[in-house]
Amino acid sequence: MSDPVRLPRGKEPVLRVVPMPADVNVHGDVFGGWIMAQVDLAGGVAAMQRARGRVATVAVNAFQFKQPVYMGDVLSFYADVVRVGNTSLTIRVEVYAQRSPVDVEVVKVTEATLTYVATDENRRPRPVPPAAGG
Repeated sequence: MSDPVRLPRGKEPVLRVVPMPADVNVHGDVFGGWIMAQVDLAGGVAAMQRARGRVATVAVNAFQFKQPVYMGDVLSFYADVVRVGNTSLTIRVEVYAQRSPVDVEVVKVTEATLTYVATDENRRPRPVPPAAGG
């Protein structure tokens, strides 16, 4: 038997959400497209914070669904900057589901890597500023 999955320690999720009835198919599984949209939101939050401003999604580099997501799961989205270019940022997003409020089970349901470009007020690419304190 494998060790139980836990939420990442020492990190706060950038997004936490509970899927609702409108987010599921007839079998009770959450739509993959809904999950993808939430992953893009979470990655965008991390990208905006690092870029200190507006960003736009330019690529979904990798996306893997590991476990189904069910209505009522509490989803936690964790995002890390994995690469910073001149105008772009690559963000890795990991998604965990907490199931059953009575006997909580944590499972990793999705992981993805997305690329964002920092944009100015005219929506043109702009340089990503140096890291704070760096």
